Amino acid sequence: MSRLNLSEWALSHRSFVVFIMIVAMLAGGSAYNKLGRNEDPAFTFRTMVVQAAWPGATMEETLQQVTERLERKLQETTGLDFLRSLTIPGRTTIFVNLRGDTSPEQVADTWYEVRKNIADIRHTLPTGIVGPGFNDSFGDTFGLIYAFTADGFTHRELRDHVETARSNLLLVPDVSKIDLIGTQEERVHIEFSVDQLAALGLNQASLLAALQAQNVVRPAGMLITDNERLAVRVSGVFDSEEDILAVNFVSNGRLIRLRDIATVKRELADPPQPMFRVNGKPAIGLAIAMRDGGDNLALGVNIDKAMRAIVANLPVGVDATLVANQPAVVDQAINEFMLSLWQAIAIILAVSFVSLGVRAGAVVALSFPLTLGIVFPLMMMAGIDLQRISLGALIIALTLLVDNAMTTVDAMTSRMAQGHDKAESASFAYRTLAVPMLTGTFISAAGFVPIGFAQSAAGEYTFSIFAVVAISLVVSWFVAVVFSPLVGVTLLKESVGATPAEPGPVMRAFRGLLVGAMRARYVTIIVTIAMFVAAVSAMPLLPRQFFPASDRPELLVDVSMPQNVSIHASRAAIDKLEEFLSTQEDVAHWSTYIGQGAIRFYLPLNVQLANDFFSQLVVVTHDMEARLRMEPKLLKFLAEELPESISRVSPLELGPPVGWPIQYRVAGPDIEKVRSLAVEFAGLIAESPNLARINFDWIEPSRMLRVHIDQDQARRLGLSSSALAAILQTTISGAPITQLRDDIYLIDVVARAESEIRTSIASLRSLQVPLPDGRSIPMSQFATFSFEQEAPLVWRRDRVPTLTVQADLVGDVLPATVVNQMSEAVAAFNERLPPGYSVVAGGTVEESAKSQASVIAVVPVMVLMMLTFLMMQLQSFSRMFLVLSVIPMGLIGIVGALLAANRPLGFVAILGILALIGMIARNAVILIEQIEADRDAGMHGWDAVVAASMSRFRPIMLTAVSTVLGMIPIAGTVFWGPMAYAIMGGLAVATVLTLVFLPALYVTWFRIGEPASGKA
Repeated sequence: MSRLNLSEWALSHRSFVVFIMIVAMLAGGSAYNKLGRNEDPAFTFRTMVVQAAWPGATMEETLQQVTERLERKLQETTGLDFLRSLTIPGRTTIFVNLRGDTSPEQVADTWYEVRKNIADIRHTLPTGIVGPGFNDSFGDTFGLIYAFTADGFTHRELRDHVETARSNLLLVPDVSKIDLIGTQEERVHIEFSVDQLAALGLNQASLLAALQAQNVVRPAGMLITDNERLAVRVSGVFDSEEDILAVNFVSNGRLIRLRDIATVKRELADPPQPMFRVNGKPAIGLAIAMRDGGDNLALGVNIDKAMRAIVANLPVGVDATLVANQPAVVDQAINEFMLSLWQAIAIILAVSFVSLGVRAGAVVALSFPLTLGIVFPLMMMAGIDLQRISLGALIIALTLLVDNAMTTVDAMTSRMAQGHDKAESASFAYRTLAVPMLTGTFISAAGFVPIGFAQSAAGEYTFSIFAVVAISLVVSWFVAVVFSPLVGVTLLKESVGATPAEPGPVMRAFRGLLVGAMRARYVTIIVTIAMFVAAVSAMPLLPRQFFPASDRPELLVDVSMPQNVSIHASRAAIDKLEEFLSTQEDVAHWSTYIGQGAIRFYLPLNVQLANDFFSQLVVVTHDMEARLRMEPKLLKFLAEELPESISRVSPLELGPPVGWPIQYRVAGPDIEKVRSLAVEFAGLIAESPNLARINFDWIEPSRMLRVHIDQDQARRLGLSSSALAAILQTTISGAPITQLRDDIYLIDVVARAESEIRTSIASLRSLQVPLPDGRSIPMSQFATFSFEQEAPLVWRRDRVPTLTVQADLVGDVLPATVVNQMSEAVAAFNERLPPGYSVVAGGTVEESAKSQASVIAVVPVMVLMMLTFLMMQLQSFSRMFLVLSVIPMGLIGIVGALLAANRPLGFVAILGILALIGMIARNAVILIEQIEADRDAGMHGWDAVVAASMSRFRPIMLTAVSTVLGMIPIAGTVFWGPMAYAIMGGLAVATVLTLVFLPALYVTWFRIGEPASGKA
């Protein structure tokens, strides 16, 4: 029974096939317009944040009773990679990180497991614990940020306008959530004189209890009559500061009003909460996140329309500034990639028309819209948006999918040149090439399998390369065997009776090279192997890289002050920096986050925890050149004007976030020993000329004021440490006693001492402490004060104190290069460490190794798939060996191209190398299949090799030229450049070797000699 010939079927059902072509193009156009638009592909953040507080606890108490208990339970989490915790006295924050092989579908179930496990041990935590709380939305991205500033309005009035805007914007389609940045909570402060209270005989605790009792909200009952129901309400609830001032107390038979003994004022929280500023002006940020699967461009248009209406209703003096505009970035990025895509198509078409002629070139040209017409709907069904990775994958796919169309057209034209009609030529092309083409397509797709199934964040980030290329390759084969023959029959001229054209100069030159290489077969093989060995030897010269920095114009400026400073000190430092920025012409605008890191305004941002000592600025320059000029200026200013800070200026990252490029984790059980080892290790790496700004994520101790209570004396006076701690808390920081309910806000009413007492140690010594009998005595009678030191914070990893030594790079050197240079010294340092202590490289190098390991882990699957496809097609171990022997030779061109272009061998370049394996194997399979077909037709082995190489020269060479030239538009890009050069160099060399080295190896392997006539 004859096999189904799809080309014959298409020609016999022309109207139906034409209909399918029209539908495909219309569907493709519709799907293209509906595809989501993003800058980067979404990837799952496998991190949950667990937080708990124990107010008043020391560092040691917090570590042992809170952090340790929580971490022990969290280590039971399914799929856990590692725990990383930050502990400060009275508060712990734990990052639960899952392994990269945890599927996105499993993550939500794992977070439920975390909540359940912590709930199981909640009763074992110390009394007074607040929480634990959970944040599993760590990866939410707020691509649109508006900064609202006010001139002549209070912060509360400005916030009212921002809250109104937030309510309106939540109604916009595709908006998932909106957060406010930089809001300062209001407080009603009741400030009293401790001495005056003591003189009047007022008990501080009783006074606060009376305030709480009057403002409480409690039901007073429901009066039900025969006709109606009447709710009973009791007056006394605080509606304003005046209501609080009007509260009275009975003391020694006298009625005393609160206004006579205290001042009540409504003001912003002191100390302030994390602040947000834009261009140096205090602001409230409104950050908008898009729902999963939304269209960034559509969201930008809808938000812009809504914001115009909102701004039109704002009073004069209130302004809204767009400080982060991801839709505009996405629009620009997609436009640039689409331009690259059209340039690649134009280049490939030019190659087709020049090499094949106008009519044959037109057949190849029409394969593009037909293929994309099917690919775009399939992308939409698979949930793949248009973003950096998928668009780059489309360019890669275009250079590959043209191969099938060219192969079909070349086979048709060659058959027609022999005198056959168009229909028979199309049928012949399918009979002879469809299966090898399909096998080659599967092999090419298999080359991308490690990308598609790498179990890591980087693998998930680049998954759409595999998906888009695999879809495109399979679709291109279908187009080549169904649509292209029909188009070819319509457009190509009939050549019946024509005599085959004589070989041109290019073909004659190639034939001479081919025959010479086959005659000097051993020389050809030895030279090729020598080149391969040289390429392998030169590989260490290639710099290594994880992901490159973004080419966006933003700069991130991190400013870390000493870790015991107040937020006021951080603000003072930022004031200097903002004054400098205001004088720089290269700066378009900037936004400032004081006391916290920037909100995640783009997906790969390395988000920082809120801490008073940390501030971050997002500086937007006018263009890339301005960014390059500003970076050294900022570094110079920070070094000279803020030498007490640990500062870093860096462009935005691509790929999974990492932070400081050089990181070494010094870990061990004893905190003081870890500190001393970290200092010693920092001195070791400081010897490297490639490192700058060496620092620690924590190390310096801070001062603590210790109040030593004479317990015997305190008990005789009827006092306890608990009561004294409460008095000090109320006096110094203030104690929230009730809340003022104002519109949608709850405003804490805080009682505290007057400012001169709160900020003076001398005043604390003379602080009047009320006794149970109504008397008051100064604290100095039963307490002494001393300064001590404690760690302001401690980082741990998997329950072990871990101090990270961090550094930036000097010049264009890459992290992996520096880490490799220092590897011997680091190994020697590790050998000298006591048991239980270690130094491990982290940062970019560690993440890169993890990502590459996840890809390499899937390589055996790729190899097995390729071998299976090869064996199915070739049915011979010998022929399969010949194909496999050519594949590694692509390394010659890869290493040469990357060295010549001075491009690193990064994660993306490795993906290109893996993809190149399938391309090389495909060409080798088709060539060997042609040789075997010619031998089966009765040709001498030598003649068959020459004839097959000559007949496959044009399609293989045209595909290679198209691919190489088609990569030019993305070769200059930061992200895709290394991959483009790897594919261009590797494929160019591998194509030549396929057409020259493989024939020489074939005749050597099968011991085929040249015919006695010497004519091939």
